Amino acid sequence: MNDYNIDGLLKKAFELRASDLHLIPGEVPSFRIDGQILKSKLPVVSPEYIIDVIQKTAPKTMIDKVLNSYNFDYPYQIEGICRFRINVAKTFGNYSITIRLVHFEIPTFEQLNLPPSIEKFSEPDHGIVLITGVAGSGKSTTIASILNHINNTKRKHIITVEDPIEYVFHSNKSIFTQRQIGIDTLNFNEGLKYALRQDPDVILIGEIRDMETIQGALHSAETGHLVFATMHTFNAVQTINRVLSFFPPSERENVRHQFAEVYRGSVSQKLIPNAKGEGRVPAVELLHSTSTIKDFIIKDELEEIYKLVKKGSYDDMITFNMSLFNLYKKGLITKEAALENTDNPNELMHYMRGVYTGSEVSF
Repeated sequence: MNDYNIDGLLKKAFELRASDLHLIPGEVPSFRIDGQILKSKLPVVSPEYIIDVIQKTAPKTMIDKVLNSYNFDYPYQIEGICRFRINVAKTFGNYSITIRLVHFEIPTFEQLNLPPSIEKFSEPDHGIVLITGVAGSGKSTTIASILNHINNTKRKHIITVEDPIEYVFHSNKSIFTQRQIGIDTLNFNEGLKYALRQDPDVILIGEIRDMETIQGALHSAETGHLVFATMHTFNAVQTINRVLSFFPPSERENVRHQFAEVYRGSVSQKLIPNAKGEGRVPAVELLHSTSTIKDFIIKDELEEIYKLVKKGSYDDMITFNMSLFNLYKKGLITKEAALENTDNPNELMHYMRGVYTGSEVSF
């Protein structure tokens, strides 16, 4: 059956606008579409089929390594269709596969319905910008959009260190060097260390996972580079606390000052089903660092940040509830979807009822 051929399955996932394809032994192939898992009517996946998929999609030099690992990521692509990030994981002694679709076209801020002020993150000469959210919240796409904006407007050297490479950039005004963990460099720490010797202006770190990586990111930002990285956190306060938590308590006060000096802001996002029932749109918390916010970080008064932003989109910043309200007001999401995705439904209901004491909630 052609649909059961891996390329046929991936083409079907692309046609269905799926974000992911799941191949689990003993289960039928399943697609994630608009955040929901939908099971196909295809035959049940066998362990042998999964091994066949690995042998057909993994780089030839890496097949043995994939089959001898508990977890492994690698890229794959079908020319003219899509790129894919393939994760292989052990389950009950067999292999399962999760495949994320990564489209060739890099969308613009406007196409993603992102706030226009996100463009500000492309402007600093140095510092660190963190893009955060749960897995599948669109972090990679948002970063790609920012980097491509730099590519189209500035003359920079942009280095990415990823595991694996997701979006492939084509140089315009800028030039790109893209490096994949396990193929082009040993790990994030080594890739970042040597990136500093390759004349970069902008560096993307695929994910901050440990103290050594955040130390490298902070050092890169301090030495005159603009650093972008992702983290699995929900909001700006949690992100700052997570950065500090990588370090022993005895070092955190110094790191707090170090981080405050180079922090340029963060984008925290969730994907919300759109009102038409087709696709999803990002709700974002947008935080641009200012001298006031820098003081809040140094003094460990992080909750004061939200009080500042809520005074009325201070310095083009926006909270999740402001973003949800604006998406609802524009008809992009339903009231029910907005309320299901807020951590503060009472505040959001006040916005919807017009009970808002600051300036207009808009961007």
